[in-house]
Amino acid sequence: MTEPEVVEDFFGVYLLYCLNPKYKGRTYIGYTREPNRRIMQHNRGTWAGGAYRTSNKGPWKMVLIVHGFPNNISALRFEWAWQNPTKTTRLQHLYLKKIPRQESEFQFKLRVLSEMLRVGPWCRLPLLIRWLEKEYFEEFPVTRKPPEHMKICYGPVKIKNLKKIDNVGYEDKSEECIICCRLIKSYQSKIKCLNQFCVLVCHISCLADRFLEPGEYIPIQGSCPLCDIKLKWGDLIRKIKGCSLDLNGDCGVTDETLSGNDEVIPSNVADEIDDEQPSWFLDCKEDL
Repeated sequence: MTEPEVVEDFFGVYLLYCLNPKYKGRTYIGYTREPNRRIMQHNRGTWAGGAYRTSNKGPWKMVLIVHGFPNNISALRFEWAWQNPTKTTRLQHLYLKKIPRQESEFQFKLRVLSEMLRVGPWCRLPLLIRWLEKEYFEEFPVTRKPPEHMKICYGPVKIKNLKKIDNVGYEDKSEECIICCRLIKSYQSKIKCLNQFCVLVCHISCLADRFLEPGEYIPIQGSCPLCDIKLKWGDLIRKIKGCSLDLNGDCGVTDETLSGNDEVIPSNVADEIDDEQPSWFLDCKEDL
């Protein structure tokens, strides 16, 4: 059996597939922070916290989950749009409807997903499309493949959600932003390069402006202003939040580069990330 991959700070939107002969082929879309617990709830029924629509219709299998959202708000908006493709303003121009006798409900949900991953604001998020059950895997059509910065992966996950801790023994040292040359104040979020040999320290907004192209509002990737390595914006944000990353060489740095990331982060740092809520971090507020 494949060892589950540990994923930190998890926000996911999943697709269930019904195995009950009476309801076989039905699907369900939901949001979770703990997929292993959530599928058990669905299969046990409403008394265990499962959804009304899945109760007494099991067994269900969680076959696919999309994760990598910056927060629960972003994931919940994605869930709603996936459930309601004809209502969300992001997809109305596509007139997405199930093709009678040509595609199953499952195939229709995958077609909707393929379109969602290619429109804003979701096309700019560092999302991962994870197939939990390989026997249900279907390749995305060539014309509807996800953006290159999104990964398609396989296998189960084990969740390790980060916890805030009290600000005990945390030193708040003022540092100068290398980009704008101004002091980074205590209430402002700062960001560092993923390369352990690079001394880049700057305002998160300054680096975002460097990475953004004209007309964009969510960075995808860019080069470090000092060491010039390629950096993915999602990896930088996950590092700020305290995640220990496995970059698989994508950014030109090794796993040792990221050693020292703790499983918990000081509460004032976590609050800075949540409270500032710049548009490129939280997602578009009008994406429905």
